[in-house]
Amino acid sequence: MLRGLPALALCTLPLLAAPAAHSAPAPAVASAAAGVAGPAGVRAPLPLFEAIDRLPVAVEHREGYKRDLYKHWNRGLNSGDGCDTRKEVILAEAVEGPAVAAGCKLTGGSWRSAYDNLLVTDAARLDVDHFVPLAEVYDSEQTPWPAARREAYANDQGSPDTLIAVSAASNRSKSDKDPAEWLPSDGSYHCTYAATWVGTKLRWDLAVDESERQALLGLAEDCPTTTVVYEPAL
Repeated sequence: MLRGLPALALCTLPLLAAPAAHSAPAPAVASAAAGVAGPAGVRAPLPLFEAIDRLPVAVEHREGYKRDLYKHWNRGLNSGDGCDTRKEVILAEAVEGPAVAAGCKLTGGSWRSAYDNLLVTDAARLDVDHFVPLAEVYDSEQTPWPAARREAYANDQGSPDTLIAVSAASNRSKSDKDPAEWLPSDGSYHCTYAATWVGTKLRWDLAVDESERQALLGLAEDCPTTTVVYEPAL
């Protein structure tokens, strides 16, 4: 899906563009394109197994984590539109665009929640999920990030993968779990979910722990045509 508020000239992506049934899907491709300062570009697709092998393996470290270490939501891509990052993502991912009133108040519209394949018709019932949850990011930083990098991740609209609008119920179910602990209830989304998780971790140079790696490898067994495309964040 092309993120369109404003539109980003990246690449066409199937993973967030599934407004209807999931029958006979095309091979899943997850893409994470550059969104922090730096030249735009997309790497050649990697088979999911190869992409997983590029992830460093390390023990997680949760001590000291606080959600407010990752400042969000900021003023978004368009600081003059009255919408913060969260609202811009919701607008960009609408199947049917809502009316936008002063203060970025949204009325109407519809969204397809990829985690549970539900059609959501009330923006208030959506959460904007960090695909790799903030606590998981903290666990997976190979060296402690400065505040600016944490804010950049927490508001990353340069990739259509880092943030995703989903039903609040599915997001609360996921919480801060990794793929060893939680997968979407819509099984047809599992290959895309695994590829997007891996692409986001590669984009942001994040590690995986051993149980997470094994879960991803298990998913890759069932996703032989799935590829990952990503561009490192700077």
